Amino acid sequence: MKIYGVVKVSNVKQVLKIGFAYTGVVVGAGFSTGQEILQFFTNNGAVSIFAVLLSGLLVLFTGKWTADVGFDIKAESYIDSLLNMFGKTFGRIIDVVLSFFLYGVAVIMFAGAGSTFYESFGVSPWIGSLILILAVFITLNLDFDRIVLALGAITPYLLAIVVIIAIVNFLNPSLPLSEVDQYANPEATPPGPWWWNAVTYSGFTIAVAFSFLTMMGSRSDSRKVAGWGGIIGSIIIILLMFLINNGLMAQMDEVNTVELPMLLLANEIHPVLGLLLSVAMLLVIYNTAVGMLYPFLNRFSHPGSRRYKIMLPVSLVIGYILSFVGFADLVGTIYPVMGYVGLILGVAMLMKWLKLVSTKKSPQR
Repeated sequence: MKIYGVVKVSNVKQVLKIGFAYTGVVVGAGFSTGQEILQFFTNNGAVSIFAVLLSGLLVLFTGKWTADVGFDIKAESYIDSLLNMFGKTFGRIIDVVLSFFLYGVAVIMFAGAGSTFYESFGVSPWIGSLILILAVFITLNLDFDRIVLALGAITPYLLAIVVIIAIVNFLNPSLPLSEVDQYANPEATPPGPWWWNAVTYSGFTIAVAFSFLTMMGSRSDSRKVAGWGGIIGSIIIILLMFLINNGLMAQMDEVNTVELPMLLLANEIHPVLGLLLSVAMLLVIYNTAVGMLYPFLNRFSHPGSRRYKIMLPVSLVIGYILSFVGFADLVGTIYPVMGYVGLILGVAMLMKWLKLVSTKKSPQR
């Protein structure tokens, strides 16, 4: 028996495992708090609805391509995929740049944990960041399969919470859609028109997911399983983008006044929902921190090796110090630049896919 004539039911579990883990890596501090969506989409006003749809289509295609590429070359590390797509020289350059940004996103997660602990529970930011770092340290001493399970476990819970918040705010907006543009702040978005923000965000998404998704794809039982895992994860991400953007627009007159806009929306519905979202945010922040640091460490060392055991605590300590720059400032600085790196990856994967189609290469199974 098959799903849509493509994936055997026996492989559904693996497809969902890849999809949920992919979502868990992408949906980190900036996403779950609403800060990413606010900066890249919502502050463009009502047109942000179309921006989400455009970005979502790009995320869908690149998510599938990334998992496919990982399976095709059996990547042990994301560097294998980079060298395969870009060649030795340019691949090494992209490798260095991507490694830098992987670590940068992990640092943003440490800062995001500090902000979330403070605004949700009144815990000092330095303590909140430290708690996350200890959790990441423990997790990154586990094997890869256990790490993937940890990353995917939170996705259904987060999806349920975000759906509730978005629907309630959409049905009970503080201002109508026709007035959203009056409170939007396009100056707070990355440089360029709304459609370029959408394209840039899709690039950021693939840059974040590329390293971990290629490794998950390489461990899939078949190319179809890898590809469908990328598709399912992309669909969940698109749904979350749409729901969060609509929820933020419903309260456009308030969301720019706080650092964690989704928490504001949740608390206005009920404090218990705010508490549940706070827990969800901390868990997905943990997800992304793990999902960024693992491929970063795996790039320079072998898991379990002496070098790995030295690099892990050192990178966590340095990241902890850097996290004091501030959450919102880090998101606004690193994410747009990382989006451009992701666009380069997306174009390279498109070219590779077109080459495979033109030569009618049979998919590897």
